[in-house]
Amino acid sequence: MFSDPKKLIIVSDLDGTLLPPSKIPLERDLAAIRRFEAAGGRFAIATGRTIQAAIRYQEMLGLQNPMIVYNGAAIYDSVHDRVLFSECLPADAIRMTREIMEAYPEVGVEVLRAETAYVVRNTEWEKHHIALCGVEPVYCTLEEIPKDGWLKVLFAMSPAEIPPFIEAIGNMGYSDVDFIQSADIFYEMLPKNVTKGSALVPYRALDGMEDVKIVAVGDYDNDIDLLRQADFSAAPANAVEIVRQTASMVLNRTCEEGAMEELISCLLAEHEASV
Repeated sequence: MFSDPKKLIIVSDLDGTLLPPSKIPLERDLAAIRRFEAAGGRFAIATGRTIQAAIRYQEMLGLQNPMIVYNGAAIYDSVHDRVLFSECLPADAIRMTREIMEAYPEVGVEVLRAETAYVVRNTEWEKHHIALCGVEPVYCTLEEIPKDGWLKVLFAMSPAEIPPFIEAIGNMGYSDVDFIQSADIFYEMLPKNVTKGSALVPYRALDGMEDVKIVAVGDYDNDIDLLRQADFSAAPANAVEIVRQTASMVLNRTCEEGAMEELISCLLAEHEASV
């Protein structure tokens, strides 16, 4: 792998990777991140969450590096409170969202912009998502949301409803946007060709990223391109099979057992062996 932590940044997914089901990072993982940073390494978040939902983990971890949020549609600098990069959905996403809502009246719907989340259909599954994020959204109609700056649209439903929903969306011919499953109950509309992996291109161009190697960590479908575009990648033992096949390394531990500690220990052990 790589022997000098000063030339490394770990870019990690949150849910299912750094965060166990409790959504509280393990103390052993937090301690490992502190050890990695003390050795000169850097740590950053790459998540499908909004700025508001991710920033509490940024603060909890004491991180200074910009976050990749909205599954790659934006990069946010919490130190200076500014969006460094964003890629928005086309204006036609409003029509697409309306058509999907009309075709699937039982599906929860949430529109994400940089300033907040707008809940336009608050089903039980959507309520679960809001509780998961721990933020207070704006409840409104589709017509009341500002028509520009849409970073993604999230659709929430039961796991059983996801496969036929995905098939139906594929048949609707929406070629100007992309869709990704981000959990067993969430399916998302994203700007065309936007992923956590595509966000690594502007991320590598940020100040101070010269000659820095990226170690990406993730567990689910929306992490696949992140792992592919990184210099090295790892997946916790609980990752879905396609992610396990994509990663450079599959860890022995799950997100509930200290997978991040295991990865960092491997990286630091290689450094210590080289000095």
